[in-house]
Amino acid sequence: MTETTTLWRPTGPQELALVRASGWTAWPPRLPDQPIFYPVLNEQYAVMIARDWNVPASGAGYVTRFEVERAYAEQFPVQQVGGRDILELWVPAEQLDEFNRHIVGLIEVVHEFHAEG
Repeated sequence: MTETTTLWRPTGPQELALVRASGWTAWPPRLPDQPIFYPVLNEQYAVMIARDWNVPASGAGYVTRFEVERAYAEQFPVQQVGGRDILELWVPAEQLDEFNRHIVGLIEVVHEFHAEG
């Protein structure tokens, strides 16, 4: 059995629609102004981004959870981008197709947030 690492990804409705279109198996290519794909290493940080950034930006925010082969994921540096628990993996956009091939199982939505009203 392959050892995996659990990652979370806060996302908005447009990116989530592309994940759904993949059959819940892959993240879409980055946009030209997005050189890095950055899943996060803890659920609380993902919730904070989905609720506090995605909802105001697009009316909804989602937290997804997925597994990646641990040996593969370990090549990407963990970046501390704030407090002690504000941790991200930085995957260069040009490596995202390969990263997707190392996802084990399906990407699942574990939290949803919507704008009031």
